[in-house]
Amino acid sequence: MSLLERKEENRYLISILATSRNGWRFAVQSLVTKCRLTYLTLTYNHFLDASYMADVCMGPMFWLVDNFTNTIGVVSITVALLVAGVIGLTASTVLIAYWIGIPHWWNKSPYICVCLVIVGHWILLNIIFNYYMACTVLPGYPPEGELIAEAVSICKKCIAPKPPRTHHCSVCNRCILKMDHHCPWLNNCVGHKNHRYFYLYMVFMVLGVFFLILCGWEIAYPIIFLGINANNDEPELEGHSVQINKSGAFIPVTDTIMLNASFLTEAAVESTTQFRRKCIMYMTFLNVGVCVALGYLSAMHGQMITHNETSIETHINKTESLRLKCLGTQYVNPYDLGPRNNWKQFFNFNRNSKHWTQLLLPSIYHPFGDGLSWPTIDTEEIYDKEFDCQQEEQSKFYTFEKCTPLYALQMGDYSQLV
Repeated sequence: MSLLERKEENRYLISILATSRNGWRFAVQSLVTKCRLTYLTLTYNHFLDASYMADVCMGPMFWLVDNFTNTIGVVSITVALLVAGVIGLTASTVLIAYWIGIPHWWNKSPYICVCLVIVGHWILLNIIFNYYMACTVLPGYPPEGELIAEAVSICKKCIAPKPPRTHHCSVCNRCILKMDHHCPWLNNCVGHKNHRYFYLYMVFMVLGVFFLILCGWEIAYPIIFLGINANNDEPELEGHSVQINKSGAFIPVTDTIMLNASFLTEAAVESTTQFRRKCIMYMTFLNVGVCVALGYLSAMHGQMITHNETSIETHINKTESLRLKCLGTQYVNPYDLGPRNNWKQFFNFNRNSKHWTQLLLPSIYHPFGDGLSWPTIDTEEIYDKEFDCQQEEQSKFYTFEKCTPLYALQMGDYSQLV
């Protein structure tokens, strides 16, 4: 067989092999396409979106949590540990401040120390009060077994009327009025009735850790960054010990002084110094971390309050803004009454309330409205005429009982007129 014939034979064999490979590849692709088409024919749903698919995939986990956590108590134990962690970290910070901070400032200036103690305890009192109220005050629920005229939809999980700005919490397994989020650090939902306490807790906590950072800077800086021992503030003197007699002359001390056995040994002093150093480093990193994390969270919530939004509504409004932007339309938040009115609504400030007292001192008062209906940008201005006074002015000052909230009249609640 000639060389040319061998080349032709090799080309023929290669073409047959390539054809067979392409045939197998086409057969496999055809089989995969048919299987995919069969699967989509049985399962395809045009209204299925990513969130619904994630909900379905997480269904077994939700079923496991709902049916077994009451028995094993995993969730309750975890939440209890988180709440205990918040209390423990706060208590440890306060104890270290008592042990290291107060003696330092007292030796430096008793007057400054007294002022710092007063300011620190004012911040601590607000932190404790607002955290306790955020944990214990219920967020607010829609009335059960009653006709809700303000309802705008039906909750798919509760199968009950859902007022505006109300969302279902999968952890609490019920609808929450003006729900912001479920906070595991509180073991409670943040909603209509306790949102104010949650926000003030964050603000005062950030203020507290920033206060500790400022007051503890000159204590922590030489120890952490310069490596100077905090107990060696006094300079070491070299030479022999001397005494001063009645005439004022220096007399060398040659006798050996026997120390009492009750004095601390060098190892004990070193151990105390190392523990003090570790406590200062612990305070430094904890306060800086909390200041950054809670500071960012407080600023984010403050921005949402300025626009009269919750965390859930922020995501909804962003999605709607992008959707309407593609259609050439601009989305407007119907509950955004302006920054000033939004903050007044959040803290339920009115003409007769003492704003600064409610903010700076621990105070308990009801939130704005009943959580079932909310003023919108289409509603008449509420805050320009907050109260409709029913009696003529007989004295210089009005009492709260003489005035009826305007929003109560707009919602048809005439019970306050009696």
